[in-house]
Amino acid sequence: MFAGPAGVLFFAVVIIPFFYGLYLTFTSWNGVSLDKPFVGFANYQAAFADTAYWQSLGRTVVYSVISVILVNVVAFGLAYLVTLGIKGQNFFRAGFFIPNLIGGIVLGYVWKFVFNRAFVAIGDMMNASGNTPSLLSTPNGALFCLILVSVWQYAGYMMLIYVAGFMSVDNSLKEAALIDGCTQTRAMWSVIIPLMRSSFVQCIFLSTTRCFMVYDLNLSLTKGEPFNSTVLAAMHVYNQAFVYKNYGVGQAEALILFVICAVIGVLQVYIGKKGEVAA
Repeated sequence: MFAGPAGVLFFAVVIIPFFYGLYLTFTSWNGVSLDKPFVGFANYQAAFADTAYWQSLGRTVVYSVISVILVNVVAFGLAYLVTLGIKGQNFFRAGFFIPNLIGGIVLGYVWKFVFNRAFVAIGDMMNASGNTPSLLSTPNGALFCLILVSVWQYAGYMMLIYVAGFMSVDNSLKEAALIDGCTQTRAMWSVIIPLMRSSFVQCIFLSTTRCFMVYDLNLSLTKGEPFNSTVLAAMHVYNQAFVYKNYGVGQAEALILFVICAVIGVLQVYIGKKGEVAA
């Protein structure tokens, strides 16, 4: 009785659209016509031949790898700091988590103002020539901005998972390690981190999937500019389907992206869980 409404909604907005999208990958539908001509695997052939798609996917891999590493390093560090028993640590936990509550569209526009106006104004004050370019005006700078904002947004959420991991480790184990002669650093690497493996698995999985599927932040912060150098995979798929009206090709590329994300996610969870059992 309680799971029924949620199950119906899940089928309505996830399962049914997924299979309908799978059907569209075999058609040349333009998004408007009632006619959906069947074209077989032509859309998949076009997707694999689309160099712009694979370039955007390569960009997504670079963005995701750097972002996932930084998000988890920052989140772990913040979690460690707010579990030391410092005064006002609950206030700091809430403060670090707040950026995750801001939608990607709003977040992108806010940081766009910061990069284009605030940082440029500060640079002009420090530079005698007064001609400081925006970070968003160069391909590498724009990608750096995407990574920076993603870390700022996601780190607080992952921090809460790491906080739960720290709190799940029995204090007696830490004390025993210190009594046996371990330093704080050695106790962290040999006792605490192995016991927090499940937290690492969850955080890496969540941050990986979020980074691979990012669209709203990409749209509001860079719009793929400059010169389409920051078009990530999700944006390319959206443009292919809804801007260029190639729904079949766009849906095929979306399915390929889904499969890649699913394989990476499953492998990451499998490897993490396997190590967790061994620990």
